[in-house]
Amino acid sequence: MLLVVTYSTAARTTLRNVCRSHEETVRRRLGRAALFRETAFAGFLACRLRAKHGDAVQVERTEPFNEFRALRPAVREAATAYEAREEPSTPYDAFAAGTDHPSQAAMREEEL
Repeated sequence: MLLVVTYSTAARTTLRNVCRSHEETVRRRLGRAALFRETAFAGFLACRLRAKHGDAVQVERTEPFNEFRALRPAVREAATAYEAREEPSTPYDAFAAGTDHPSQAAMREEEL
């Protein structure tokens, strides 16, 4: 998919108009950003926005996040266990202390 992010009022207005005019190309609208289907026409629309608004438009190619490929099992298990904790106010570090769950510090240093 293509992620189109706008950084000015004029660019947001144009993005909104493009999204309304070409709904079949838009996967999701996110306020100042939109996800376009990965087609040549979507690329055309993104280039048009950049040509009109320059640096006020950022375009990135994205790929879906597959947690089973990107994360090791310990991180997925920690996320599931943390969401199922008994006390919702328990911070993660306190929750993970004394368990096999990875620390926040370790996860912050680990690349996907």
